[in-house]
Amino acid sequence: MDIGLLSMSMNVYSTRRIADEAKKLGHHIEWVDHTKCAIKIGAHPPQIIFRQENIIDAFDAIIPRIGTKVTRHGVAVVKQFEMNRVFSTAHSLGISRARNKARALQIVAHNKIAVPDTLFSIDPENISAQIDALGGAPVVIKLQEGTQGLGVILAETKKSAKSIIDTFYKMETHILVQEYIKESNGEDIRVFVVGDKIVAAMKRSCELDDFRSNLHRGGTTQTVKLSSKEQAMALNAAKYIGLGVAGVDLIRSKKGPLLLEVNASPGLQGIESVSGVNVAKEIILFVERSCRKRKR
Repeated sequence: MDIGLLSMSMNVYSTRRIADEAKKLGHHIEWVDHTKCAIKIGAHPPQIIFRQENIIDAFDAIIPRIGTKVTRHGVAVVKQFEMNRVFSTAHSLGISRARNKARALQIVAHNKIAVPDTLFSIDPENISAQIDALGGAPVVIKLQEGTQGLGVILAETKKSAKSIIDTFYKMETHILVQEYIKESNGEDIRVFVVGDKIVAAMKRSCELDDFRSNLHRGGTTQTVKLSSKEQAMALNAAKYIGLGVAGVDLIRSKKGPLLLEVNASPGLQGIESVSGVNVAKEIILFVERSCRKRKR
């Protein structure tokens, strides 16, 4: 197969691993920097122009690794490939949904997947009531489009929460506020979903002075056994958001497992090293299966 790997750089572990495994399985894979792509539409058939060439018919499948800062343009490129009937491991709509935490939580909660009590608002006049609606401080404040633990703040008192939320509102920055699940003890679980199966999972734990468990914030990892409920939550979340490849983040609480978010471009380095699973190969095998089904 001819596969397009949409990524801003090849100097990233996940991108390199996917490319290496595709080549080992005998496929031609080409790196495409989606930020350098131009989309042309009009009277003639649409084009995706990359390095002065029209690549809209160049691939049987694409694997999007869309950068957070260029989500809108990256999604437009993925959508144009989809409209040309090119298989994508992540639907353009799914990428958009996953990048907006509030939207993703709305979708999964509507489909009966448990999430922490969450509030999002743009009204600076009733911040105190918003905090009270979540049971009071401490609360977790998140940027709606943050990633890798950035833009996630634990406000331990109502006074500090009001100050932080008020500042974000005045900056016209979209946030969500969540109840703090103390019993999760700074731990979460990353479940890696490929197609209709879970290929790997790991538990992430924070450093002593940071409640965020993300590896980019210095967290540690270990293997974890998922309950049947956690497995179902992860698989259903990826399906409802619209992602063939997804990193689903869960926490364990007194109420049972809760979904935190769904990642459209999950990193491979941590999950491969701790689980011993060749996740990159699983992604390519998923592309193979999906393309065969489309040709039937």
